[in-house]
Amino acid sequence: MTAASSTFSAHHAEDYESMMGRWSRRLAPAFIDFAGIPPDARILDLGCGTGVLAEALSGAVPRARIVGVDLSGPYVEMARSRLGGAAEFRVDDACDLDLPDGSFDHVLSLLMLHFVPDPARAVAEMRRVCRAGGVVAAAVWDASGGYVVNRIFFDTAAMVDPDAEARRARNYARPMTRPGELEAAWHRAGLLDVQATQLLIRMEFSQFDDWWQPFLGREGPIAEYVGGLDDTTRRTLEAALRRAYLAGQPDGPRSYAAVAWAVRGRVPPVPAG
Repeated sequence: MTAASSTFSAHHAEDYESMMGRWSRRLAPAFIDFAGIPPDARILDLGCGTGVLAEALSGAVPRARIVGVDLSGPYVEMARSRLGGAAEFRVDDACDLDLPDGSFDHVLSLLMLHFVPDPARAVAEMRRVCRAGGVVAAAVWDASGGYVVNRIFFDTAAMVDPDAEARRARNYARPMTRPGELEAAWHRAGLLDVQATQLLIRMEFSQFDDWWQPFLGREGPIAEYVGGLDDTTRRTLEAALRRAYLAGQPDGPRSYAAVAWAVRGRVPPVPAG
């Protein structure tokens, strides 16, 4: 296991829940439907985080056997406490899984591959641990063109803080987040019957503070950036983001769209002889 297998700052499970839990919870049902999981499937949840996808799977396919793996020990502990015996969780490296070949019917990854510096290795591992004829599926945000909250934050930050320009560029160019990248990766991995789609959700916020407070935590690229600002720059950024959120209207509820790229493919059959 090596931290080089992920660029995501992952140490505090509670902050992760505040930052990303609500998004994963909203996206999981659409992803599960797209993955097409039979009732008795053996499922690997790769990059399981705090267990949001596994929890949705346990409700959607209650007879399935679910194993979740994540590089973060604190995330795995929260997932275990959340689901009890409904799923098995362990710390493992997506690029070097300690799992046997062909041991799952479905291998899934939700909102994780774009944080892997060498995603081809992770996709190869997903294929390796999936049985012949099984399904490998993943979803990641359309970071540049379809994730409105992401655009509001980084475009505003780049106007306020010159140092944010490079962060914005990195964020919009994360692996697998550009049109066609996921689908191309599945073809390169030798998967068959590759299907790609877009999954659309909306996220609601009660007011600006509901939108802003998760960025003050310790998890993920936005919180990592905000946490490194001096007080003056942080206050300037907060004021600018408040104006962007309000957009000339009173503070209150807002709803923002988010699009994820999704792909699925089938592991080829074992050659005869």
